[in-house]
Amino acid sequence: MKLLKPLIVLLPFFCVLNINAQKVTISGNITDSANGEDLFGAAVVVADMENTGARTNVYGFYSLTIPAGQHTLIYRSSGYENKTFELNLSKDTLINLELTLTKEVQEIEEVEITSKRTNNNITSAQMEVTRLDPQSIKTIPILFGEQDVMKTLQLTPGIKGGGEGSAGFYVRGGGADQNLILLDESTVYNASHLLGFFSVFNSDAIKDVALYKSGIPAEYGGRASSVMDVRMRDGNNKKFGASGGIGLISSRLTVEGPIVKDKGSFIVSGRRSYADLFLVFAEDETLNNTTLFFYDLNAKANYKINDRNRVYLSGYFGRDKFSLDDQFGFDWGNATGTLRWNHLFNDKLFVNTSLIYSAFDYRFKVSDGNNGFGILSQIRDVNLKQDYNYYLNNNNSLKFGFNAIHHTFEPGKLEAEGDFGFNEIDLDNKYAIEIGAYVQNEQKIGDRWALMYGLRYSGFNYMGEGTAYDFDEAGNVLSTEAYESWESIAYYQGFEPRFSASFIINERNSIKAGYNRIFQYIHQLSNTTTSSPTDVWVPTSNNVKPQIGDQVAVGYYRNFKNDEYQVSVETYYKWLQNQIDYRPNANLLLNGEIEKELVYGKGRSFGVEFQIKKTKGDFTGWFNYTLSRALRTFEDIDNGAEFSARQDRIHDLNLVLTYNINKQFVVSTSFVYYTGDAVTFPSSIYEMDGYEVPYVGKRNGNRFPDYHRLDLGLTYYMKERKHFEHNISFSIYNVYNRENAFSVRFTDSFEGNTTGQTQAVQTALFKLIPSITYNFKIK
Repeated sequence: MKLLKPLIVLLPFFCVLNINAQKVTISGNITDSANGEDLFGAAVVVADMENTGARTNVYGFYSLTIPAGQHTLIYRSSGYENKTFELNLSKDTLINLELTLTKEVQEIEEVEITSKRTNNNITSAQMEVTRLDPQSIKTIPILFGEQDVMKTLQLTPGIKGGGEGSAGFYVRGGGADQNLILLDESTVYNASHLLGFFSVFNSDAIKDVALYKSGIPAEYGGRASSVMDVRMRDGNNKKFGASGGIGLISSRLTVEGPIVKDKGSFIVSGRRSYADLFLVFAEDETLNNTTLFFYDLNAKANYKINDRNRVYLSGYFGRDKFSLDDQFGFDWGNATGTLRWNHLFNDKLFVNTSLIYSAFDYRFKVSDGNNGFGILSQIRDVNLKQDYNYYLNNNNSLKFGFNAIHHTFEPGKLEAEGDFGFNEIDLDNKYAIEIGAYVQNEQKIGDRWALMYGLRYSGFNYMGEGTAYDFDEAGNVLSTEAYESWESIAYYQGFEPRFSASFIINERNSIKAGYNRIFQYIHQLSNTTTSSPTDVWVPTSNNVKPQIGDQVAVGYYRNFKNDEYQVSVETYYKWLQNQIDYRPNANLLLNGEIEKELVYGKGRSFGVEFQIKKTKGDFTGWFNYTLSRALRTFEDIDNGAEFSARQDRIHDLNLVLTYNINKQFVVSTSFVYYTGDAVTFPSSIYEMDGYEVPYVGKRNGNRFPDYHRLDLGLTYYMKERKHFEHNISFSIYNVYNRENAFSVRFTDSFEGNTTGQTQAVQTALFKLIPSITYNFKIK
């Protein structure tokens, strides 16, 4: 009953009276004519009625209610040919209209990072949301020629990469763990391969990527800063096909086809790196015996049972392996699985029910051949989720739903091998149930206003079996208490209002504003300067409070030349409560009392983002500039003085350009510049008991040198045949060989027998790197 009360509170806020006398409801699915994939965001426009239409949801479903009579309906989606229907509709009837759209014939596919409807950035109530399609990902020059979703997102405004060697990212001053990353609704806890050089997302298996950074819809919760929602492709339900690519350090292969033509399909996509294969040629014997690679596998199947029911099953499994001469080993990976059922109750009510599994683990091993030890850690989730779409009328579209997640945290286990003489450690597992329920309405008011408002309730029950500790301010244990299985140790809850609005000045100009509050109940602990697979995830508990993020944003949007050019300016302010940092010399590894190492404070971030995009024609691209600050305050750090967060990059600039030279050649370039990361360097050294001890100054009072880099890419499209197409992609990473700082270490310099001054020595990770990839498609 404790969990049901908030659901009852939510419902009265969105009771809407709906009268449909002498109306006709038209509904159905819109798909791609070539492969049967659902088209998300496709528009259905009533040409003879001003500002009347509908858009498809993520499963391609739409519903539109209009007056009886003669009407012209236009179906359209970006990159597809329009379809027009003349209909004479009788009153009080229901019409199911399923149709396919055909891709426009183009010499070379144009790159588009834009909304699915041409001017949706103007008319939608949603604040700026970054969307990527596979084509836009493939044309941008990236390290080692590997197409990468997350690296592409980091070239857009407000999204800052964790630096070279990191696939993590920061959104508007939030932490790397404050981004909810979803793959077919399943949480991805570590989205990196090869210690962050690549992300886990294989672009051949990806259908759509959306990143929400403000005005976040009420259906999402659990992370304080952003949501990255990645959807896998469904597979071709018309015919069998294959595609892939062969690069310098990795290759990939995708196979897809119908299970039953026009009713069901599958897709299987695999990828593996093989950098370790070249190490056998190294002169160093240790390198000869080194293993270093990653692999991942995406698979999905779906089947349309009938016009009202469809099921999906999708999964991902990926792993990284690294070992050095059989003496040191380290591997980590993600596993996800999603079972979904789409059901259409009637032409207005659509529901999706999902059962979701997610897991991440890492293993660390040291051995001399006979003796050794290993460390293991894991987090697992099981999630039941249900989402409803109810199309009240043409001006109101209601969404509501709930979810319940069972979290299992295995913080660490130390196991001995052979005669290694130490006590084994097996930290107690931690358990929690996280729930959420939401309701949201998208509403149009006249010709000028578009609103999206909602409310989410979230709750978190930290429970046994386990032992709860009570600490004093110095981190000493005051008391302990044991709890039985499923017994509640601590419960937190809160309401999360969501709101965004667009005032449409005209079809080319709009002003938008948004607000969202989000509770975050699980936290990633890391005392390293970059994200690592060994970072620890911990739940909110009797000692650790949930993080809370509040954000307001205002933006102006303008389109030019038939929406070919899009300009936007957004400004934001974000408040963060219950932020986590660490006591000096904190021990986070295999620490059963890890909560005593933590200190708590608050944060704020603010900034302004400017962007101009060209979305059509042979020449496309975008330029963006962000001016921002990210600040933190902790009573236990610098005597409570405010300091820069590591991700406090004051200036951030990105330029991406793509030019279709002719039928065969596409050239692309990207330029990145940002202020160096805020870091803490020792300011002096003093001697204690014969040891030199560094004195550390103000937290994050120093900075790395500013980062900048230019990349170039060229794609050569060879002659296309009826059932086969292929191309070769060349790229150069860091064209002018800039030595950007990855780390800085301090050493003493020597001249003769005299000890010199301490020097800062900068380490650069990647200099100029050329790459080549061969891509093919059998159709």
